[in-house]
Amino acid sequence: MVAFVPSFVCFLLFCVGVVRDRRRMSNAVLLGLSTVLAVIGLLLHVASERAQLGRDLVVVLLTLAGVGVVTLAWFLIANGITMVRKEGRSPANLLSLGAGIALVALLALLVTSLVLHTHTLLVVAATAVALAGYIAFLFLCFLVYGALYGRLRIRRRADYVVVLGSGLIGGTTVPPLLAGRLDRARKEHSRLSRKGRRPVMLTSGGQGPDEKLPESHAMADYLVTQGFPADLIEREDRSTTTDENLTFSKTLMEQANPDYRCVIVTNNYHVFRAAIIARRTGVRGHVIGAPTAAYFWPSAMIREFVALLVAYRRTNAVLFLLVLLSGAFIWWLG
Repeated sequence: MVAFVPSFVCFLLFCVGVVRDRRRMSNAVLLGLSTVLAVIGLLLHVASERAQLGRDLVVVLLTLAGVGVVTLAWFLIANGITMVRKEGRSPANLLSLGAGIALVALLALLVTSLVLHTHTLLVVAATAVALAGYIAFLFLCFLVYGALYGRLRIRRRADYVVVLGSGLIGGTTVPPLLAGRLDRARKEHSRLSRKGRRPVMLTSGGQGPDEKLPESHAMADYLVTQGFPADLIEREDRSTTTDENLTFSKTLMEQANPDYRCVIVTNNYHVFRAAIIARRTGVRGHVIGAPTAAYFWPSAMIREFVALLVAYRRTNAVLFLLVLLSGAFIWWLG
């Protein structure tokens, strides 16, 4: 059972982290490490009891991983083509296509290195696989814990329901994606109101260069047309990013009620990153998500993950550099 101790320690730290503040990326990493170490511990335990069975399990896992990578590459490329057809060729819409092509290139590099079997090519391929493995591990941590966070029970007492803005169609019209957020916010407001409270609906979003009015104003107008009371709406109309959405909204809420609590509404793909930003900006509230079209979700999740990599760029840069230096050292030894 000693083989499972590292996994148990990581899981214990994960539980402590969730209790302290569930809006942390470290919780996602600890959960991922706990799972990976548990699998390694299981393989070591099986190998110590039945060596052949342990080797067979390793082969099965490697085979499943290979099939999974090929399947994932095909899915990402297909989704990327769909995104381009439906949403256009903006850089954000090309993310899933680019990720799929990158996986194909990685597989081609790995196969080529195994066929040619040259030292330099093998080291390059091994280094590329290590970097890809690191990114894949973080991405899986992000996906799994993000889904878990979205299902954790949150405190329902709230003084504000904050709706994060997005772009407008034609500079004036609320698009379906933003309408989904507003509809989810109305449902959450109704749920809170049934418990005896009348929280303020705070729409958050400034005016972009191609917009004729601030997003928060268009959002408020949409809510009023849906029958929501105008006197319960407040507008935050200066923000242009999620960080500013939450920072400026926090200022408004603190000015009105220093002991406020809030629920933040966005789309499901954006929930976990918005929660991390809320923690960093000191907003007292958790995040819930509205549904997103299935074809849009993969690229949106990749975009959110890339944004998190940038947010933790120093840590990621150090680890990337360590992998590259390790590969260079192994090449030098050969």
